[in-house]
Amino acid sequence: MIPESVVKYQHEIWKAIGETFVMVGISITAAVLIGLPLGTLLYLFRRGQRYQNRPLFTILGSLVNIIRSFPFLLLVVFMIPFTRLIVGTSIGTLAATVPLSVIAIAYYARLVEQALLDVPKGVVEAASSMGASTIQLVVKFLYVEARSSLVLGLTTATISFISYSTVMGIVGGGGVGDFAIRYGYQRFETEIMVFTIIIMIILVQMIQFTGSRLSRWLDRRS
Repeated sequence: MIPESVVKYQHEIWKAIGETFVMVGISITAAVLIGLPLGTLLYLFRRGQRYQNRPLFTILGSLVNIIRSFPFLLLVVFMIPFTRLIVGTSIGTLAATVPLSVIAIAYYARLVEQALLDVPKGVVEAASSMGASTIQLVVKFLYVEARSSLVLGLTTATISFISYSTVMGIVGGGGVGDFAIRYGYQRFETEIMVFTIIIMIILVQMIQFTGSRLSRWLDRRS
């Protein structure tokens, strides 16, 4: 039986779930559109690779490391001026997606780099011997060979983004975590707290299950 307090706030719960999906969805999109190419560049600029370039590798690598080393809560506060510049405000769900997207890009870039480094050198050598261009090397060889790892990496990153989204109430971003704090913790509604935790667990399990199944399917196609 659903607790009365949960029924009472069902509208707010659905709104919070929607806000979480918006924040995580935009951050995932940013991770794929920017983090994937960034991780690929880190791989290509690394020593021993086709376009090895120590200065560029150091600059990009340091930038990614700096972003990832920031405690996320401090990153959110630090980026408030930038967030206001990008979306015109520092409060709300859309504003919350800016720091979340930045950490998503840096986080996934490293996972992409690692996935590409795990590709056997023979694949790269075969592509080069066939005269493959850089685009062909990346799209038709590296991404194809690393597709299973890339999906698993994105799955892991998505789960982390959900965790990060729970603290976005500091900029009025809303979401399930913010709802749990405001309606559960601050109002001493234990049932609300438990219910929102269950929602988060179910959401994470669904994402992990889907990502793992897709990764195994892609791996069998290799």
